[in-house]
Order: sequence, then C-alpha cells, then structure tokens
Amino acid sequence: MPKRQIPPGMQSQLDTASYQGMATFAQRPLLTEPEQLDEWQPDVAVVGAPWDDSTTNRPGARFAPRALRALAYGPGTYHMDYGIEIFDELEVVDFGDAICTHGMWEPSAKAIRDRVGEVARRGIIPLVIGGDHSITWPSASAVADAVGWGEIGIIHFDAHADTAEEIGGNYASHGTPMRRLIESGAVMGRHFVQVGLRGYWPPAETFEWMAEQEMRWHTMNEIYERGLSAVIDDAIEEATASPKGIYLSVDIDVLDPGFAPGTGTPEPGGIAPVDLLRAIRRITRHVKVLAVDIVEVAPAYDWAELTINNAHRVGLEAIAGLAMRKLDAARS
Repeated sequence: MPKRQIPPGMQSQLDTASYQGMATFAQRPLLTEPEQLDEWQPDVAVVGAPWDDSTTNRPGARFAPRALRALAYGPGTYHMDYGIEIFDELEVVDFGDAICTHGMWEPSAKAIRDRVGEVARRGIIPLVIGGDHSITWPSASAVADAVGWGEIGIIHFDAHADTAEEIGGNYASHGTPMRRLIESGAVMGRHFVQVGLRGYWPPAETFEWMAEQEMRWHTMNEIYERGLSAVIDDAIEEATASPKGIYLSVDIDVLDPGFAPGTGTPEPGGIAPVDLLRAIRRITRHVKVLAVDIVEVAPAYDWAELTINNAHRVGLEAIAGLAMRKLDAARS
C-alpha cells in the first residue's frame, strides 16, 4: 500500500493560498528522494529542468520551473468540464529539480536524464518543466530508456520544428533536439507528429530531411483552414501508431505571443489558449501518454504572468486528461 502521510507542518504549508507557503507545482507534496517515489507510488511526478544555455534568441527559461511553482495563481482543483476533483483521481507529487550546471551541457543533460529516469522507470508519468527545448533530448531519452528505444512516439506542439542538424555549430541547441532523438534511435521519425508550425524557419532542406524520416507535421495554416479539432483528430490517430505510448512536448511558443509574450523565440500567428488547453486535455485522455514536458517559458519577458499561467494550465489540463483516462479505464 502507498505511504502518503504528510506531516502537519507540510500540510499546512500546502493547504494555504498559492502566494504563500511552499512553492511546489499546484501545491502538491514535495518528494526529494527516489525511495520516496516507491513509498508514495504517485501517478505523476513533476520534475524541473532549469536549463536555458541552448537558446538562440532570448534566454531566461531556466527560471520557469520556479516561476510555474511560485507565480501561477492557484485556480482550485475542481475541473468543471469533467466534474472531478483532479487530485482526488490522480496522485501527483513534485519531485523537485534536476540540478543543472550553467554553461555545461553534458552534466546538465545527464542530471535531467537521470532524474526523469528515476520517475519513468517506476512507471510514473514525468511532467517535466523546462527549461529550453533542448531538455526534451535527455528527458525523452530517459523515457525511451524505461520503455524501449524506438517504442515511443512524440506529439510536439511548437511554432518551430526543432529538427536542425546544428545551429551555430551547436548540436545540442534548442533548435535540434528532435533530430537528435531520431538520429539516436530513441524515437522513430514515423512516430513523430508536430502541431502548430509556422513562420520562416527551418529551411526547405530541413523539411526534406523530415519527410525522409516519415515525420508528420501540421502547420498553423492547416489549422487555420481545417480547424484545430480536425487536426488533433489526425494527430491522435497518427500518434496511436506508436507501440508503447507517446511523449507529449509543449513549447509555449505554439501560442500566439499575444497570449504568451514570455518566451525566447515568439512567432506571431499562433494558437489561442482556449484551443491548446482543450487539445492537451483530449490527447492525454485518449492517447496513452508516457510523459509530458512544458518548455520555453521565459518569465523575464512575461507580462502579468500571462505566459506562466497559460503554461501552468497546460500542466493542469494534462493532469485532468490523465485523471479521466484512469477513470475511464476503471469504469470499463
């Protein structure tokens, strides 16, 4: 049986308003040791990945894990559309941060891979808060370590494909992680689905490489013409070809910068929060999700915590969808 006793002092810190007490994601209990995961047996564990030295434009995403814990206001726990108390149905803990060393990619990537791996190999779903998008390389690799290389798929929401061979000589750039995952064998190209691409990058030769890998992508122009709901129908169908389940990666710049100004590489013409949140909810309910990450929130460029709260709600909607998936399974 799980051991989930919280000392009274910690409980009082978690039960207060979100602007005081302990700063944990959605005011969930904080665990720090891998052995506590065995005792607690949560469904989901939040892991911070505060690394942003791979950015090409505006840095600052290293501060996002703390900001999403401390600055997002607590909206409550009752999901009015699903009619559930989400944390009654799904046990979620905060497992702290992977400790990253500024300017040093290799030890930082190892720290992320190790901490996410502690969660994933126990069959717990990691909810990883970046950090820039380079953190998806070690994070998704850790999930592949746990369930099998080449056995997972990725649904990737982003304005940018992040499939460059290198950027400025940097093979670990935040614009290269999806290529690294495919080249390493952690994820097969045919198990990769991207949603929300727009703008003026990457160039044609990168899309040619993507097509050679049998990747699928859905641009904002397609979303504009067909509607996001129809595109998500296709993305869900495409993702279910993945043998073991999917890794869901959400770059907050998939949102229009009017809704998410606090990001390193804003690109006009993006998705609205009302649509993104419902897409995340649908995917996590109807597809077997092995892990989720939320990346590229740069609090220093935010205004009135708009980006922080939108990213925080992406996490809550993912949790709500996972809770409903668990309930659906119990009822069937």
